[in-house]
Amino acid sequence: MFFSEYKEFIFRGQLIMSSGDLASEVEARFARIRDLVLALGLTADELASVDAVRTLLPAGNRAETEEISDRTDSAPHSRRRRRLVSGLLVAATVSALVIVFQWPVGRADLLAYWFGIPVFALERQRCLMGVDSAALILDLFRPPVDCSICRDVTAVDRVSNISSGTFETRYAYSARPVIVTDAMDDWAALKAFSFEFFRRIYTDDSPVLTSESNCQFFPYKTDFKNLSEVFQMSDDRARMSDGSEPWYIGWSNCDSIAANILRSYYKRPYFLPDLAESSKTDWIFMGSPGYGAQMHVDNVVNPSWQAQVIGTKLWVLEPPPECYFECQAQVKVHVRPGEIIVLDTNKWYHSTYITGSEMSITIGSEFD
Repeated sequence: MFFSEYKEFIFRGQLIMSSGDLASEVEARFARIRDLVLALGLTADELASVDAVRTLLPAGNRAETEEISDRTDSAPHSRRRRRLVSGLLVAATVSALVIVFQWPVGRADLLAYWFGIPVFALERQRCLMGVDSAALILDLFRPPVDCSICRDVTAVDRVSNISSGTFETRYAYSARPVIVTDAMDDWAALKAFSFEFFRRIYTDDSPVLTSESNCQFFPYKTDFKNLSEVFQMSDDRARMSDGSEPWYIGWSNCDSIAANILRSYYKRPYFLPDLAESSKTDWIFMGSPGYGAQMHVDNVVNPSWQAQVIGTKLWVLEPPPECYFECQAQVKVHVRPGEIIVLDTNKWYHSTYITGSEMSITIGSEFD
């Protein structure tokens, strides 16, 4: 309950931040924070003990807070709850200042410094301030998006035989999603990629296989701790032919030997702008029908392309909260084998779901 209310508050706060005098905007945001945490049961005295509140809350509101304190039940609260609410209050404080004053610091860098975590490891954290992952907190530090990215988007365009110039003008950097249907026609990956193929290309000492390496591994809601455990599955388990539960995972390929093997099976998508370069890191997502990735927004640098090599995947796209009143609430599209979806996953919230009866294998990369 707390987190749903807090996300609603952040949404409303981002709307407030879009116009008006900066000082009044900051004051309004802090007043809303104060009201929220008091409504959740934190006493005014406890609220006033937070350094950020004492420093930044207007004097008049501090007096009001003290008045409320006299009427507030003084029953003790658990230390864990106090730390959680206080921590989230500080998160909102920093978030407000970053958004309003546009400090020259990235949200990932700021969060990594705050928690003492390397930036590359943020998405791997399973517990920050009692949250299952860092996704929600990263979302709080997300800068507002220009709603022109989604204002007239009611469906995802499907194109073929598109020139790099046209792609660059219409889609590459506009954050407008698109599916290119003919970019994989000559890829050997369409016939070669399989669960067994990926299990074979990694040696036993590959850094991709362990959770201790700098490679990112996304277990989503499975129990897998690393890629090594995934590849220990039997073929029957991988294909769910033994009645097992569906599964879905993803990883970044930081194994240079495996990267050279992978890139012999696919080519640079022909439609990318002439001067664009793909990231050196490949991203692979694999799973069985009936599962996929929950709704989220990414924390990467650039837009990306994702090639659907095997299987069919349903993508559900949602605009960022600040655009809910300007854009269609949801856009759904199926990406089929041989098709590439291009999407700025830093701006569009998205979830995926594997449909049909085939395992899904997707490979992709960012481009600048």
